[in-house]
Amino acid sequence: MSDPALEARFQVAYSGFALDVDLQLVGGGVTAIFGPSGCGKTTLLRCIAGLARGASGRLVVNGAVWQDDAAGLCVPTHRRAVGVVFQEPSLFPHLSVRQNLEYGMKRSRAATARDFEATVSLLDLGQLLARSPAALSGGERQRVAIGRALLARPSLLLMDEPVASLDQRRKAEILPYLERLRAELASPILYVTHSLAEVARLADQLVLLEAGRLVAHGPLAATLTRLDLPTAEADDASTVLEAVIAEQDEPYQLTRIDFPGGALWVGHVERPLGSRVRARVQARDVSVTLTPPVQSSILNVLPCELVEIADAGPERVNLKLRTDGAGSILLARITRRSRDSLRLTPSMRVFAQVKSVALM
Repeated sequence: MSDPALEARFQVAYSGFALDVDLQLVGGGVTAIFGPSGCGKTTLLRCIAGLARGASGRLVVNGAVWQDDAAGLCVPTHRRAVGVVFQEPSLFPHLSVRQNLEYGMKRSRAATARDFEATVSLLDLGQLLARSPAALSGGERQRVAIGRALLARPSLLLMDEPVASLDQRRKAEILPYLERLRAELASPILYVTHSLAEVARLADQLVLLEAGRLVAHGPLAATLTRLDLPTAEADDASTVLEAVIAEQDEPYQLTRIDFPGGALWVGHVERPLGSRVRARVQARDVSVTLTPPVQSSILNVLPCELVEIADAGPERVNLKLRTDGAGSILLARITRRSRDSLRLTPSMRVFAQVKSVALM
């Protein structure tokens, strides 16, 4: 097993709030830190960045010890190889975009002109370099803030709800750039959010916090489908499937995606066969039947085993379903009355009817 890319053990107490977290994360990619407002998401990031007053514990990033109270060691904030992107971009208003980016390079002697060009290309900043921050949209300012953080050549990138202050249009503009970071950046990314949609689109691993405590953490798909966690009770509880484009039905403008244990038809996707895609299926868009449906408008019907049933409020239940074959997991949300009328119990064979699929 690989050594952890991040070991973070922190205790910090403020008036009316305490954080007590012991976390180990393996590998790179995006780790989403998710939970309700006030649960400690931002405080955890501030501890890692060295910005949290009174935080005690131990922090190891890629084998480098940044904090170890037992050994009397605490690397100051300015010497931690960390990039931070806040909800508000906080660019220097008197500097141009180019100058803001170059300021980020000053934090790393290893940054080169090639790094500058690669970052500008990655975030499509070429047309903005001569502008001032005041002449940029909210999404453009955030892209510059991300670029400035990247040009510090961080060992770890911390992003604290970077799209929360943007309207839906600006969010839609910037999320593809965040996907690029996920695909191309070697350094781990910790991404704080209160949006399950962002989690489903961007994350590889998921950390759940509640009232300053670590509730669960692990691979995204496995953690999202745990019925004992708060994410399963959310209105937009969902499953994430890693799939490939397998067929194009041009006459009907549909695309078939295959995933371990099944296939789904979605609206036409202009991508080559074999392209990898991520699909999100919300629990409220899945129903079950005991027999294969006949003459139904629903195209996507998957034979499954009913693995687990759990209450999801006074009138609803969540079902955990495993598809045939390799056994991918789906969630379904139905009424208690439907559960009882179908006499559903674990280990039963059922058919999942998937009404809607969203490609990330």
